[in-house]
Amino acid sequence: MELSPHVIRLRPAPHSRARVVSYSQKITPANHFINWQQDPHGNWLARLVFPERTTEFSVTVDLAAEMTVVNPFDFFVEPYAEEFPWSYSDDLRMDLAAYLEPEEGGPLLDGFVAQQDLTGRSTVEFLVGLNADIQKRVKYLVRMEPGVQTPDETLEAGSGSCRDSAWLLVQALRRLGFAARFVSGYLIQLKADIDPIEGPVGTLNDFTDLHAWGEVYIPGAGWIGFDATSGLLTGEGHIPLAAAPHYRSCAPITGAADAAATEFDFDMSVTRMVEPIRITRPFEDRAWAELDALGQRVEQDLKDGDVRLTMGGEPTFVSVDDFESAEWNTAATGPAKTVMAERLIERLRERFGPGGLLHHGQGKWYPGEPLPRWALGLYWRHDGQPVWRGTGAEEGRKGRPVTAHHARKFLGALAERLGLDARNIMGAREDPIATMRAEGELPDNVDILSEELDDEAARTALRRTLEAGMTQPVGYVLPLRKTLTKVEGEGWVSERWRFRRGRMFLSPGDSPIGFRLPL
Repeated sequence: MELSPHVIRLRPAPHSRARVVSYSQKITPANHFINWQQDPHGNWLARLVFPERTTEFSVTVDLAAEMTVVNPFDFFVEPYAEEFPWSYSDDLRMDLAAYLEPEEGGPLLDGFVAQQDLTGRSTVEFLVGLNADIQKRVKYLVRMEPGVQTPDETLEAGSGSCRDSAWLLVQALRRLGFAARFVSGYLIQLKADIDPIEGPVGTLNDFTDLHAWGEVYIPGAGWIGFDATSGLLTGEGHIPLAAAPHYRSCAPITGAADAAATEFDFDMSVTRMVEPIRITRPFEDRAWAELDALGQRVEQDLKDGDVRLTMGGEPTFVSVDDFESAEWNTAATGPAKTVMAERLIERLRERFGPGGLLHHGQGKWYPGEPLPRWALGLYWRHDGQPVWRGTGAEEGRKGRPVTAHHARKFLGALAERLGLDARNIMGAREDPIATMRAEGELPDNVDILSEELDDEAARTALRRTLEAGMTQPVGYVLPLRKTLTKVEGEGWVSERWRFRRGRMFLSPGDSPIGFRLPL
């Protein structure tokens, strides 16, 4: 047979609410020319030209879409259009002219429109009611005859296909002063995980088919879809292919062929490619068995490693003597809180963990606070063997300033003790670029060393960096790793880190050096 040029409208339109991840279209015969176009309404058209006669004409479409649930009522309505009736502005009427012009109707359509209550109703409520009214009046049926019934034919028969109900809705809306358009597209319905307690049960199987519905233009909201077949607003399962003033411009395939014996076949199917785990659809038995087996293996590994779980708590302390000060109400720390916390953990060590190690480290970091809070930790052995053999002399050195010089001296002694090359010790410097950028953003009349900055934390950090000098290390780092193989031997190994800027500059911030390494 010989085929005339065909126009195919089976590619999702740009205003689809479901995100189309991929799309492909395969045409048989392979010998054809294809030209992708967009019609005056923004719909995608594939225009095909067949230079030779063929025995087969086939169109195969594959698409993947994310069926994420959307709220069909998630839109804004301009204040002047919230209550019906209202009129479009002159500018909008010009833009929507093709969607406002009703076709010649009949007495049944005129009577149906006249029955609608037009007084003082919410626009959205009115449209929902009109859509539901058509759904109740028109019984849905699969109609294989070509063409679309007139609104009067649909109302007289009390039945029709989706395209008949959609065209009736469009014509009724236009007679009521609404801009409306006809839409053809894919309808994807997925079986619900759980049947509803009340109301009708949805589809029993995942289902997809070609479908038709109407869209109405609401100022502020744009084009909103109404499915007169179901009486509902359109959602993520309605994927539009073409939207136009007339159903003739929305046909999935248009074209002609010369006379020939024909066999027609049509099939659509939907497959769930990814099935997220959710409360209403938990793991399948096989997946759950695999997950349970993995958990058992992890549990056995924990037992073999003698890893045990314990329970902790966070008591809140309130000062008896100074219950109004900030440190006992809102502030992260304060002069008395630190002293009392150290006394408390010393008493805990004496009672529960003699020989335990006291650790002063970083704790929780709450939103809005410039630094993490401090945390005191106590670690001891259950068998009573001491973890820390300090004599308490270190307590007498509290308050003496610890400088970068002390850090360098300590790491030098550590490297010598471990038999490592002291040349691997690297100085850690504040990044001058970040500091200069922060300083450059200050007003000309503000002195960084003064107390005039509003942000106390930023002022303190900048002043500390500038007073210490950006060229001098603020600390030192020695990379360490426990040996892993027999070739490396027993002990520790180190290395010299290299950086593109030649030196190690810390990430901006006020946290300890170990949390700001440029790794």
